[in-house]
Amino acid sequence: MAYSMEVATLRAEVQLRTRRFAETVVAPLARVGVTPNALTVTGLILNVGAGVVLASGEWMIGGALVLIAGAFDMFDGALARVLNQKTDFGAFLDSTLDRYSEVAVLVGLQIGFLQDEGLADYRLTGIGLGAVILANSLMISYARARAEGLRLDCEVGWFQRPERVTFTGVATMLPTTFMMVGLAILAIGTLWTVVQRIHHVWQLTERERRR
Repeated sequence: MAYSMEVATLRAEVQLRTRRFAETVVAPLARVGVTPNALTVTGLILNVGAGVVLASGEWMIGGALVLIAGAFDMFDGALARVLNQKTDFGAFLDSTLDRYSEVAVLVGLQIGFLQDEGLADYRLTGIGLGAVILANSLMISYARARAEGLRLDCEVGWFQRPERVTFTGVATMLPTTFMMVGLAILAIGTLWTVVQRIHHVWQLTERERRR
C-alpha cells in the first residue's frame, strides 16, 4: 500500500510538471488561433503516419514519429487549458481519436513484422505481442470509460496512455532483441493494468455495498 501511494504521488508530480511544460510550449499557438481540436486531429494524422512508417519496416523513424505524435496527447489538453476551452466534446473527440491512433500504430507494427524479412524469426511473436498490446490498450480505455459511466474514478494502473506511447516508441527504436523484450514487457504491463482497474473498481463497489 505504501509503495502504491509513493507511485501515485510520483505520477501526480510528473503529470503536474509535464502539464506546465506543455502549457508553456503551446502558448504561442494560442496566440495565433490554433484550436485544441485541430491539435487532436493533427495528432491522429501523425499517428497514422507513424503506423504507415512502421508497416514499411522503418523502425527507427517510425518509433521517433510515435513519440512525436504522442506529444500531441499533451498539447491539445494543454492548449484547451491555456485558452480555457475545455469542453465535453473536446474530451470525447480526444479519447475517441486516441483509440484510432493506438490502432494505427499497433496494426502498423504488426504489418512491419509481416513485411520485414530481417525479422522473419520473430514474425509470429511480434505479431502476437502487437495483438495482445492492442487488445489490452483498448480494454484499459474501456474499463475507465465504463467505470466513469458508473460514476467511479478509474485513472489507475502502471501503463496508461503516456506510458504505452513512450514504451512503444522507444522499443521500436531499439535493436531487435531489446525491442522484443520491450514489447513483451508492454504486453504484460498492459494486461496487468487491466487487472489493476478491475480490482480498483471491485474495491470501490464493495466499499459502497458494505455501507
